[in-house]
Amino acid sequence: MQGRDYLVRAMLGDNQARLFALRTTEVVRTAQSYHQTTPVATAALGRTLTMGLVLGAMLKGDETISIQVKGDGPLGGIVVSASSHGKVKGYVANPHVDLPLNEDGKLAVGTAVGHGNLYVIRDLGLKEAYQGTVPLQTGEIGEDFAYYFTHSEQTPSAVGLGVLIGVDGVAMSSGGIVVQLLPDAVSDEQFIAKLEEELIAMSTVSSLFSDDRTVEEIVESVFQTLPVRFIDTEEVRFECDCSWDRFEQALITLGAEELQELVDDGETVETICHFCNKRYNFTIDQLNVILGELGSTRE
Repeated sequence: MQGRDYLVRAMLGDNQARLFALRTTEVVRTAQSYHQTTPVATAALGRTLTMGLVLGAMLKGDETISIQVKGDGPLGGIVVSASSHGKVKGYVANPHVDLPLNEDGKLAVGTAVGHGNLYVIRDLGLKEAYQGTVPLQTGEIGEDFAYYFTHSEQTPSAVGLGVLIGVDGVAMSSGGIVVQLLPDAVSDEQFIAKLEEELIAMSTVSSLFSDDRTVEEIVESVFQTLPVRFIDTEEVRFECDCSWDRFEQALITLGAEELQELVDDGETVETICHFCNKRYNFTIDQLNVILGELGSTRE
């Protein structure tokens, strides 16, 4: 039985780099169950969910972060939202995309995503959210986020992501390792050389998380020649916070005229959450109540 999903924060060397490592196997399995994704869609979504949790771990308080991967490939794009409390949700536009393996015999995530842009939107509770945008480099997600950190946030970073899919199409393991150089280490050539050696020698991330080792044990196995100081851990999970009330508010934003058209159609309105596929039905009577409340607020 594989270990639980959680994220570890740590420091490498003499506080020269910060590290985030996390197992996300159950996170990806939950997403796969919700969306019935094919293997290549599962891998693309799983890698992005993992990065969402890392970005969420960089936040403070009740801040949230959103990721949008908009490529021209058959996957049609990825949307992920994460909180600073280890919760993440996400979906792909075309969960049923099916592609042959690439020339390396691996899932063709880059082909599925295609060319386009990566957007990272941070909601810091301010009037306007912060948005960073970079062009997709490979569509493989890991390389794209390494480029984002380096060029949009001026933080040299190494990003390793992996989702291992079994012969039955179900995610067997998933995880990620992200290392970011701190300002004082940028000019430390000896430390950087050791770090590069460890990263080059590192096994594929999906295989690292395929057994029952703890995340800490995995980190120690990767960085054998560098001091590792663990800071804290945090449980991570796929959790959608949709509700009937939220969809009611969404209907209210349509306005009285459009709501009246829905009532005139005479049929129950079915709304579907993109993140978990849960359905919320609004009867004509319920729509009339919403219309009545809209009318009273306008008087």
